[in-house]
Amino acid sequence: MKESTRVLVALGAGLGGGALIAASGNPALVRAADLIAPIGTLWVSAIRMTVIPLVVSLLITGVAGAADLRAIGRLGRRTLVVFVLMLTGLAAVMMPLIAPVFSLLGQGARPELPAGAAEAASQVASSNQPIGFGAWLVSLIPSNPIAAAADGAMVPLIVFAMLLALAIARSPAGSRDTLLGFFRALGDAMLILVRWVVAVAPIGIFGLVLPLAAHAGIGLAGAVGFYIAAYSIASLVAVALLYPVVAVAGKVPLRTFARAALPPQLIAFSSSSSVASLPALVEAAERGLGLSPRVSGFVLPLAVSTFKLAAPVSWTVGASFVAWFYGVDLGLGQLATVAGAAVFLAFAAPGVPRGAFLMLTPLFLAIGLPAEGIGILIAVDAIPDLFATVLNVTGDLAAAAIVARDDPERSA
Repeated sequence: MKESTRVLVALGAGLGGGALIAASGNPALVRAADLIAPIGTLWVSAIRMTVIPLVVSLLITGVAGAADLRAIGRLGRRTLVVFVLMLTGLAAVMMPLIAPVFSLLGQGARPELPAGAAEAASQVASSNQPIGFGAWLVSLIPSNPIAAAADGAMVPLIVFAMLLALAIARSPAGSRDTLLGFFRALGDAMLILVRWVVAVAPIGIFGLVLPLAAHAGIGLAGAVGFYIAAYSIASLVAVALLYPVVAVAGKVPLRTFARAALPPQLIAFSSSSSVASLPALVEAAERGLGLSPRVSGFVLPLAVSTFKLAAPVSWTVGASFVAWFYGVDLGLGQLATVAGAAVFLAFAAPGVPRGAFLMLTPLFLAIGLPAEGIGILIAVDAIPDLFATVLNVTGDLAAAAIVARDDPERSA
């Protein structure tokens, strides 16, 4: 049985078993499902432990190993343009599709707040400090890169790694060759370790998905269930749109891209983490799509840290649902404000838990939505976030394929 098939079987078994447990309403079965949750957590931790050394080694070898540093500058500009165009295009497509969806719910009595919504809103409000451009700019340079790596602050770590790579590229030949050899060897070792971790993916994915499905079945009803379904379907529609985009803009056949994208998509869905999917993305880009290590090592670490393609979907759907929940009439202009902000503010979202919600809170206030609505989105975020992560990861791989369209080192 192929590896991807084994993972799909484990995913289906976890979802199906969890749904049956939820439908049974048996607390003992739910507790039994919770007992295997640490297995999934251990598996995600095993993936995450490879990410930091892999990111650093890929960036340094990709940048410092370039024969012409001006090519890296051109690659960086092309990458940024692709990111912005993909976000803008998705926002333009999704906004008119999402706007009328919640009118299907009608104007009945407002439902009760989902469990945990009030507490989540209170936590966000207490930590919601304005994030200005100056503060965000200062945060890009880590005062302690080791601490940034320990905290998982990916953007400052990437900035440090790129600066170090440029310094290595300018070093004397002996020093440059020694350092490049070390980081190439580190990257190779990390990829071997990743393959070991991926080999036990079916066990880890089953341990992650079964408890989630066992608990989620209870809440998939009424308005909250409608929101979850709308968000999830919109994310899947956006994922489907990426395939023809990559075929046209990246010159990658649909079947080739679909086959390469499946492993990182499965990891993204089960772990709800773009960063955890990075090793699988690198494998998919280099082995599945034939991208050069120079492109994959530069674009993919940058993408998983800063490029949130799901932002136009999640922010627009979230704003529409909160507006319906509180009976606020949002016009197309206000929704366009949300979609437009998602294109640019997503890059500045702080790398902390609920960082994207911190960016969304002042935006809600600006368009007349109560900040308490953020608590609703957080409280019901578990399932929608799985689909949003799949969209982000697929967007990361699509961006790399488009950036590499005319790369002479591309092998496929």
